[in-house]
Amino acid sequence: MGKRKKPIQFSEKRLYYSIQEVADHFAVNVSLLRFWEKEFDNISPKKTAGGTRQYRREDIQQVEIVYHLVKEKGMTLEGARQTLHSKKDEETRRVEAVARLTEIRKELLQLEEEFDKLHADRKYAKTTTDE
Repeated sequence: MGKRKKPIQFSEKRLYYSIQEVADHFAVNVSLLRFWEKEFDNISPKKTAGGTRQYRREDIQQVEIVYHLVKEKGMTLEGARQTLHSKKDEETRRVEAVARLTEIRKELLQLEEEFDKLHADRKYAKTTTDE
C-alpha cells in the first residue's frame, strides 16, 4: 500500500509550507518534488539562503497541476510538459475551481454546524418556556 495523503490545512496567517508538508499532501516522496522542480518550469518554490525550499499556495497549485497530469491522468513527463504549455490556462482554471469548491464546502459545513447549534438552542429554549 502506498503513502497516505495528509492534506495541508491552509491558513491565511501562514505564507510558506515545507517540502515535507507538500510531499505529504500529495503522498509522494520529497525527492519527486525536487525532480519535478527540475523538470517543470512552473514549479519554483522560494529557497532560503541555506537552500531550504519554501512553498507558497501558488507553488502548491502548480505541483497539483503536475500531479494531476502525471499521477492521475498517467501522462509522461514530456506529455505533461506539452499539455502545460498548450493548455496551461485550462488546467490552472480547473485547479482553482477545485480549490474554490473545497473552500465553499468547508464554509457550508460550518454554516450547517451553526444552524444545528441554533436549532438545538432554540428547541431547548422553547421547551423550557412552555413549562
